[in-house]
Amino acid sequence: MPEAFSLLERNRIHRAISRPNLLLGADRELVLATGLATVILIFVVLTVYSALIGLALWILTIGALRRMAKADPLMRKIYMRHVRYRRTYRPTSTPWHKG
Repeated sequence: MPEAFSLLERNRIHRAISRPNLLLGADRELVLATGLATVILIFVVLTVYSALIGLALWILTIGALRRMAKADPLMRKIYMRHVRYRRTYRPTSTPWHKG
């Protein structure tokens, strides 16, 4: 019996391939989008208040995004797929059915 297991081929799965693409511990695209929005807020308004609000917004948003990524690193993709679903689907065999 142990001889059968020795005939199985083993392939290593590298961690870098199977890990989600995170930046600062959160989803990469969401971090970059919030960073861009914060930089635009700070440099367009150019006041001390906008800099403080932008920095506070950045810190709070990154904290929330990190908590979201800790719960599920693929949550953004799952939510985007969920939004694309229709509320109801017609009971037809194909989407091209004429009836």
